[in-house]
Amino acid sequence: MLNPYSAESADPALLRQAFSGFPCGVAALAAVVDDEPTVLVASSFSVGVSQDPPLVMFAVQKSSTTWPVLATADTLGISILGEAHAPVTRQLASKDKAQRFAGVETHVSERGSIFLDQAPIWLDCSVEHVYPAGDHDIIVLRVLGLMSDFSHTPLVWHRSQFTTLAA
Repeated sequence: MLNPYSAESADPALLRQAFSGFPCGVAALAAVVDDEPTVLVASSFSVGVSQDPPLVMFAVQKSSTTWPVLATADTLGISILGEAHAPVTRQLASKDKAQRFAGVETHVSERGSIFLDQAPIWLDCSVEHVYPAGDHDIIVLRVLGLMSDFSHTPLVWHRSQFTTLAA
């Protein structure tokens, strides 16, 4: 039975549960900032915002302590996470910033963008726009370079858990 959501009787748990039913790709946004590798994991990442110019976007909570650090980087490495990243995704997103990259194989570009090995897609990006959106900010990124390797299956966030696509 339909349980309508209204602003007058807003139930954050109901809203979160409904949103979890929409499968999303998972992205790691990473860069070296002040000689420290820094990463933020986002399930709100979206490709195909624009092809001319090439733009992608994601949403980040205003309470994030990682995004203000990453926002200072000249470029960000976006790795669309693959099946191989399932065991380390929660580690990459953990509060323990010192251990986020422990055991994770990466590649660092000359500009300081960090890319995770075995990702189906790598995007090298810079911040184009930031828009306030309630308790989040919407970050629009310009794609400066890319690489794809579809031999790796993407990781998907669905119903509050990580899963993969099946043919």
